[in-house]
Amino acid sequence: MKIKEKWSLPNLKEAARRTRSAVERVDQFYIPANALDLGEGKTYAISTYGCQANERDSETIAGILETIGFRPADDLEHVDLIIINTCAIRQNAEEKVLGEIGNFKRLYRNNKNLVIGVCGCMAQEDAFVHLVLEKYPQVRLLFGTHNIQDLPVMLYDVMVNHEKVVQVYSKEGEVYENLPVKRFGQHKAWVNIMYGCDKFCTYCIVPYTRGKQRSRTMDEILKEVQELKDAGYKEVTLLGQNVNAYGKDLDEGIDFATLLEETAKIGIPRIRFMTSHPWDFTNEMVDVIAQYDNIMPFIHLPVQSGDDEILRRMGRRYSAESYLKLYQKIMDTIPNAAVSTDIIVGFPNESDEAFEHTLELVRQCQFDNAFTFIYSPRPGTPAARMEDDIDMDTKRERLYRLNEEWNRHALKKNKAYVGKTVMVLVDGASKNNQNVFAGHTDTNKLVNFTGTNVRAGDFVEVLITDAKTFSLDGKAVEL
Repeated sequence: MKIKEKWSLPNLKEAARRTRSAVERVDQFYIPANALDLGEGKTYAISTYGCQANERDSETIAGILETIGFRPADDLEHVDLIIINTCAIRQNAEEKVLGEIGNFKRLYRNNKNLVIGVCGCMAQEDAFVHLVLEKYPQVRLLFGTHNIQDLPVMLYDVMVNHEKVVQVYSKEGEVYENLPVKRFGQHKAWVNIMYGCDKFCTYCIVPYTRGKQRSRTMDEILKEVQELKDAGYKEVTLLGQNVNAYGKDLDEGIDFATLLEETAKIGIPRIRFMTSHPWDFTNEMVDVIAQYDNIMPFIHLPVQSGDDEILRRMGRRYSAESYLKLYQKIMDTIPNAAVSTDIIVGFPNESDEAFEHTLELVRQCQFDNAFTFIYSPRPGTPAARMEDDIDMDTKRERLYRLNEEWNRHALKKNKAYVGKTVMVLVDGASKNNQNVFAGHTDTNKLVNFTGTNVRAGDFVEVLITDAKTFSLDGKAVEL
């Protein structure tokens, strides 16, 4: 089989451009007639890396594939299409993706009709695309974050026209509505409220891979939430790279506090949101969260560092003092509030003193959870060009100390739940024991508990009997 090639390669310089042009909004999803039955009798598998935005993209990819006839594969040995949806935040994610692509080489060797596709944020990076093209010939389809809606056309070119397709667009992006979706969860759902980011933190690749900040209209978001409530969903998570900047690009004068309140009025039992940037977190947001019982009192609020000079070089636009002030406002205003965070250690030229400032901030905030990382340079970002004279042993030692510190506070906070009864939304039963279930509290605590007549999607009162650093144990309160 002779494979032709169709290229549209990424360009980070173009991806960084921001203009005042209006965001294009596309309400119709069109499938060409020749692709309508492309997947009939064929199966697909999707492997997803990264954040909730990637999970939500995979739901759209699955929805499109099933619209044109594909069905989920029972096993990879006989699959017709594999799509790897990637995340570009850290280097180890790239290594995992490349390892998985390498593992699929055997499948391709046994079935030359197998289509292996790579999409998502990594596909927006030119170095990654060139590496895949050079080293991994089994990959016949590469596309980015801006053209998921074109998947039927791209697959037709690969499967029927026998082309190797690379379609990656480096642009500000559009807003597409009414794309097919296959929800992976039956009780919890992701709802995109915006795409892209304009913050350009110096270490972050997302503004380049996801395009400029562009909000969906509030009417479309509320319509989706209402449909999910009508379908029996118990929880929605409003998604965006920086949700509390929602509406800044709209003309209607709507902000995230307004959207949160209108979402709460729909009456779906639980509402969450991710992710927040401290710079845009307003007092109005805090007040709305405190006012509505169905807006969960759990906030993920990345701080990244507790040192002002590091924060300045990260481009974070706030100080440790202003972060602490916001944190205290949240804790004082929202009953039973829980806060998690992200922290990077070993940012270029982070001094011992700077790291101690981060430890001190953790002591003051006593976070319920923290996602901690050694700084990973992303090619094309300003931080990747900064001099860095900190050796890896020092970075690992700092990460160890940081984890010890926040783990201690998280365990203390979890132990305060022992003896209390909490409401848990059940995710499901353990594979090993049908009488052990898992779910989350309103504060996003993972609870493993025993009980009878419990089903996924139930709200169950659970008495907490034991606490660990990352979870709680308990037993259902029998009525």
